[in-house]
Amino acid sequence: MGRLSPHLIACPSRPFPIGRSPEDNTNLCFHQRLCQSNPLFPVAAFLKTHNRRSRIFFFTASVLGGVMLGVTATKLLQKVKRLLVPLLHRHRMALLTAPAVFAALLLFWAVLGSTDADVAPLYKDPAQPVEARVADLLGRMTLAEKVGQMTQIERLVSTPDVLRDNFIGSLLSGGGSVPRKGATPQEWQAMVDGFQKACMSTRLGIPMIYGIDAVHGHNNVYGATIFPHNVGLGATRDPYLVRRIGAATALEVRATGIQYAFAPCIAVCRDPRWGRCYESYSEDRRIVQSMTELIPGLQGEVPKDFKSGMPYVAGKNKVAACAKHFVGDGGTVNGINENNTIINQEGLMNIHMPAYLNAMKLGVSTVMISYSSWNGKKMHENGDLINGYLKGTLNFKGFVISDWEGIDRITNPAGSDYSYSVKASINAGLDMIMVPNNYKSFISLLTGHVNSGAIPMSRIDDAVTRILRVKFTMGLFENPYSDPSMADYLGKKEHRYLAREAVRKSLVLLKNGGKTSDKPLLPLPKKATKILVAGSHADNLGYQCGGWTIEWQGDTGRTTVGTTILDAVKAAVDPSTAVVFAENPDADLVKNGGFSYAIVVVGEHPYTETKGDNLNLTIPEPGLNTVQAVCSGAPCATVLISGRPVVVQPLLAASDALVAAWLPGSEGQGVTDALFGDYGFSGKLPRTWFKSVDQLPMNYGDAHYDPLFPLGYGLTTNATKAY
Repeated sequence: MGRLSPHLIACPSRPFPIGRSPEDNTNLCFHQRLCQSNPLFPVAAFLKTHNRRSRIFFFTASVLGGVMLGVTATKLLQKVKRLLVPLLHRHRMALLTAPAVFAALLLFWAVLGSTDADVAPLYKDPAQPVEARVADLLGRMTLAEKVGQMTQIERLVSTPDVLRDNFIGSLLSGGGSVPRKGATPQEWQAMVDGFQKACMSTRLGIPMIYGIDAVHGHNNVYGATIFPHNVGLGATRDPYLVRRIGAATALEVRATGIQYAFAPCIAVCRDPRWGRCYESYSEDRRIVQSMTELIPGLQGEVPKDFKSGMPYVAGKNKVAACAKHFVGDGGTVNGINENNTIINQEGLMNIHMPAYLNAMKLGVSTVMISYSSWNGKKMHENGDLINGYLKGTLNFKGFVISDWEGIDRITNPAGSDYSYSVKASINAGLDMIMVPNNYKSFISLLTGHVNSGAIPMSRIDDAVTRILRVKFTMGLFENPYSDPSMADYLGKKEHRYLAREAVRKSLVLLKNGGKTSDKPLLPLPKKATKILVAGSHADNLGYQCGGWTIEWQGDTGRTTVGTTILDAVKAAVDPSTAVVFAENPDADLVKNGGFSYAIVVVGEHPYTETKGDNLNLTIPEPGLNTVQAVCSGAPCATVLISGRPVVVQPLLAASDALVAAWLPGSEGQGVTDALFGDYGFSGKLPRTWFKSVDQLPMNYGDAHYDPLFPLGYGLTTNATKAY
């Protein structure tokens, strides 16, 4: 048979011309169109119209071409040999006939296809550079998969189908969101791993990252070590202590299978009326800067050749950290939560921004945006500060995350124009949105904005690049699941000793003697006939820990595992000392009780965020009444539990000694370590203690600075065996 034209294909019915454009083929018969659409028919045509020598040459060239195209030539040839040898025995010389050659080619191409499947994609190779893995994976992703990576949802709305169908990139537990009340580490691990399995079963197998507010230890989890809140840690002036707390927290977070902590808060609280002031280390940005050492505790210490702004997590025993809330959250008018920070650019940069520079140098993986505004502009849509300064000037390469429903609150009322909020926040530079519940609407709107061009694909690719960079850097692709052996780290004895150390170093002694005598009351003798412990906070672990503990707003009573101050007193005193507890005794009981001395523990009730905003800053009753009743009948030391300075003059007047214990957490023995003299008092005020709320805001260096106790104040005692 003569040679066919290059533009003809042999059809079982008849040859027909294939045009050079779709319009040329409009009149083809059904069988011709079927032949045209079949990629194997050109091969069939070649084999049918060429002689034996040409067919042999074609087969040889196909094999050689396949080897040249294949990335694993040795494996390919081995498979070809294994599959073709039996064929050679069966067909021998007939192999060179057209049908046999055709079958051999089909077999070869099948082997070639299977070889492609056997080759792991570059992004799955941990030996490859992170940036190469990110680029490879990004190039394989659809828009739906990219949008899913940018979506963080609450565990309560998460199911395996939701995670798979929407390619969800991150989950979180909000305050109090747990597998069950009192859940064990193993139950947490099972829950997180169940979600992870769903994410890993998607086409590309991208692991999710699970976040939680581990802001003073792993505080959502029953049995975890609860460290002092940040205001207390600021009083220690001990960055190395804070780093060790970060390392312990990372282990306890990993004990539950979680890989991401929304900490540290590096706000500079300039007004104690703010309900989040206890989450701030100090009014002094220099103290806040020093306490960014929590970041290498959580993530690990960056290597010597580290480039500032890149994310860094040292391995599967560490967690991704989150510097928050960018920026100016501690400077709002009258300390009103989520309000407006009115300050010029110089003030913003000198007071509220410096700790973020430290965070960049320490390799913080993520940055959370503040609910607040700067001079009227909502931070969640402030592209100048997010895209321009954070990502540009500071060269931050991790990912930027919203706060809980943070983009909803761009508009007033919140959520009134969610479409605008999605567009404005993403274009401003947010990479991941803590939705956390309304994920269907978010995904739909974000996808629509990209398809319409309102959000450029380059912005989506930047966001996903950053998210994947963090996931690859922290080894999440290699270790997506929890490590059962780490469960024992939760509430570990060594961590509780560390928390106890932090408590005693955080205590600030405001007064010691002077009510009836100049002789110091502290340290107290451990051996006495009978002592009284009183006050609403003396035997209340929930009050002692404060907000962000087990529940979002905190709680009252034995909410978790720990030691109350009453427990600690009983453990500290001599066995011969009788300890009497009366939460709110009357004055006559005290006067007639024959007590050698009394310890009274009072303070604020737990609160979080807006519910903690307080314009008068007085402690709730019967706190003051209890102090006055007890201290009128016996020498007394008052321990004040609070997240900030409060109106304290009446307590000072009634007490022989007054200790600011802040929100000490689960280890009450840290308080008694100093009260009884095993360790001396050493804490220094992390913020100014006002005389009157009418002075607020008042910070060190202000022209009208006239405090009751200045920043840095704190009496000291020497350690002694006080028997």
